[in-house]
Amino acid sequence: MTDTAPPRQFIPLNIAVLTISDTRALADDKSGTTLADRLTAAGHKLAARGIVTDDIDAIRAQVKIWIADAGIDAIITTGGTGFTGRDVTPEAIEPLFEKRMDGFSIAFHMLSHAKIGVSTIQSRATAGVAGATYIFCLPGSPGACRDGWDGILAHQLDYRSKPCNFVEIMPRLDEHLRRPKAKGASV
Repeated sequence: MTDTAPPRQFIPLNIAVLTISDTRALADDKSGTTLADRLTAAGHKLAARGIVTDDIDAIRAQVKIWIADAGIDAIITTGGTGFTGRDVTPEAIEPLFEKRMDGFSIAFHMLSHAKIGVSTIQSRATAGVAGATYIFCLPGSPGACRDGWDGILAHQLDYRSKPCNFVEIMPRLDEHLRRPKAKGASV
């Protein structure tokens, strides 16, 4: 069966990038820069960028601010998804999820396994939706950020991707909030 529908137009999203690290500053934040560069090269807008320490309260406070911002469609975090004592990103962010996106973690681990083998089990990459905002938590390495963006997010955050993508369901994410986010998307 051929698709006779006209091609879809790209819909740029407003995406915030949060680096979680006790040792990074914007000047040496390679992972945050990797994500910012890739999302802007794809045509999206870098809505905000920040760095917070590996502290549950600090992480959660910044993410809550961005969730409440109607101008931010998605948040991508990098860092804090490992198993050391200071790795607390999932603990900070998962309680905010209204819906957890289990498939993201599975897809990320499949991509990662192809590159680093069983070492992928050392990541607790996670994702979900809160306040009609997509939230993706990636590991802190530039390679993991490239893999997560290139292999998953670049496609799912592009309205033109078929058979389905996150952008096309954005108008319905906030049915309970009545806060439209993806103007121009049609289902």
